[in-house]
Amino acid sequence: MNSKIVVCEDLEFGREKIVKGINSKLKKIYFRDDLKVDDAHDITHEAYITEEENKYIIISAKSFNQYAQNSLLKLLEEPPRNIVFILIVRNKSVLLPTIRSRLGIESIKVKKRNIDLGIDLRAMDMRDIFSFLKEHKFEKKDDLKILVQEIVREAIMKLELDFSQSEYEMVDKLLVLSELNSRASNILSYLLLLVYRKKNDKALKQ
Repeated sequence: MNSKIVVCEDLEFGREKIVKGINSKLKKIYFRDDLKVDDAHDITHEAYITEEENKYIIISAKSFNQYAQNSLLKLLEEPPRNIVFILIVRNKSVLLPTIRSRLGIESIKVKKRNIDLGIDLRAMDMRDIFSFLKEHKFEKKDDLKILVQEIVREAIMKLELDFSQSEYEMVDKLLVLSELNSRASNILSYLLLLVYRKKNDKALKQ
């Protein structure tokens, strides 16, 4: 296998698929929100610890610091013997053109799950929110993540709500919390109350 960039809109899904697909114990994995220069130094050090068989260095992040990328550029272009790099990103544009030009690029498609939320965001009131939270308070992390994504999608597509940058960042934090097995009721209540407030604010302005 040659070093490559893998594009997958669901990073967790892409990482799991890649890691499971490598039939080797020689794997070093770097999962970060933002890959920084210190991470690049650690990766470089690890890359020069070579093995007799291929060793896979898997790097995945939501964003990549520009200086970290520049630090890795020569290493990615001419990796040490038996070192294979796999970079997993949501969008290839997060990487510098110089890195994209040196590695092959492939995509992993994520199967979309059509789900019925069981709550009408347009008409929901506090009683609906309470019932929804009661129904989903023991939701498992994978299903919880899907619920969060679907609520945001419907809020944007059906209610035509505009989320600020800070609100999108909070949604990302909620998704991280869902992966850490945080209480579903806390995550969903925060998100539904946010949508409820924004919906009412929009109605008052019309």
